[in-house]
Amino acid sequence: MRSTGFRRTFVALSVCSLALTASACGSGDDSASGKTRITVNCMPPKSAKVDRRFFEQDIASFEKQNPDIEVAAHDAFPCQDPKTFDAKLAGGQMEDVFYTYFTDAKHVVDIKQAADLTPYIKELKSYDTIQKQLRDIYTVDGKVYGVPRTGYSMGLIYNRKLFEKAGLDPDRPPATWDEVRSDAKKIAALGNGTVGYADYSAQNQGGWHFTAELYSQGGDVVSADGKKATIDTPEGRAVLQTLHDMRWTDNSMGSKQLLVINDVQQMMGSGKLGMYLSAPDNIPILVKEKGGNYKDLALAPMPGGKGTLIGGDGYMFNKHDTPAQIRAGLQWLDHMFLTPGTGFLGDYARAKKADAPVGLPEPRLFTGAADAKDQQVKKANANVPVANYQTFLDGNHTLQMKIEPPDAQQIYSVLDGTVSAVLTKKDADIDQLLKDASGKIDSILARG
Repeated sequence: MRSTGFRRTFVALSVCSLALTASACGSGDDSASGKTRITVNCMPPKSAKVDRRFFEQDIASFEKQNPDIEVAAHDAFPCQDPKTFDAKLAGGQMEDVFYTYFTDAKHVVDIKQAADLTPYIKELKSYDTIQKQLRDIYTVDGKVYGVPRTGYSMGLIYNRKLFEKAGLDPDRPPATWDEVRSDAKKIAALGNGTVGYADYSAQNQGGWHFTAELYSQGGDVVSADGKKATIDTPEGRAVLQTLHDMRWTDNSMGSKQLLVINDVQQMMGSGKLGMYLSAPDNIPILVKEKGGNYKDLALAPMPGGKGTLIGGDGYMFNKHDTPAQIRAGLQWLDHMFLTPGTGFLGDYARAKKADAPVGLPEPRLFTGAADAKDQQVKKANANVPVANYQTFLDGNHTLQMKIEPPDAQQIYSVLDGTVSAVLTKKDADIDQLLKDASGKIDSILARG
């Protein structure tokens, strides 16, 4: 899954221009003018006016600095549709430089649709400054097939105002699941439709959150070799038992279930929800679209203290790309996304002028001097209450960062049923639910 938010996680699926040949979105190395031409995707749509303007400005400045390169950007929503992604690859309809989730990297390589960037990667000036664990996601069998662009990690968003009303210290968010349960009960006791803790349980989002909660307990969804489910464990039972007890014993999760992200965001934005799991990018949505206030919203690390789910995105290159297109694409990535203090994601001064949030606690993409520069510029232009997120930043240092499992969407679909059963049936048999889900996940992994 991806976390849904503004700027750093804005996504848009490319649709090939009808003017291009049916053979591929990648139009070939040279245009009529003799320039190296590359097609790229994930340009914000016209409806996202600020992001669109920034993206177009950055492409224009790149082409001015590199007059021998022409960039054709494509947009639509979202950047990648899992239902059409493989078909576009197989049909030769993918751009020269195309957006992927972290979980796509090995799959795209396995089906032989990715260009090997290894001979060219030294030309990406920023490559060695990127966090190694993120670079490794796009490295398969020692070869580099892609470049990370953004990352996120899950945490606990909570309402400081409700914590105060419930007699809780907003500067000391819950660090364990027992504390989450206790705090949620006190918040729900405020009455008037207030919910202490909410969770997703539909549209694959329940499975996504189950995975994050399992990681927080120190568990895993699949074995290290990717062949067997590992949810029928004490950690898996602990996740479901906690949800069951908050829902049915404490009545701290409200009576309405089968929630998805928009439902929970509405609850938090309206001031009726105490806590839910999310990434930092949800915060501006809660303010700009759901009626929330930055000063009331804070972020803590994942409860449990053992691990958290990370995700993110990057770019891979079409297997049909020429060496010139690969080199041009790497130059474009450096310019657009990977130079601290500039570009679409790094020009914090420009973002601040456009009233875009600056200072949210995204996981750090860079290391060393590049990270220091990125943090310096971000701090200088921060327009959100960064103190509200310090606990999250401090706590993340001690957590194991774990990527989503293989065949994530299919697995999440199975786990949706597991989570929804616990939240909608008081007498749900947790042991049987885990056993049944394990069998289904094993079948998915066997097919893969």
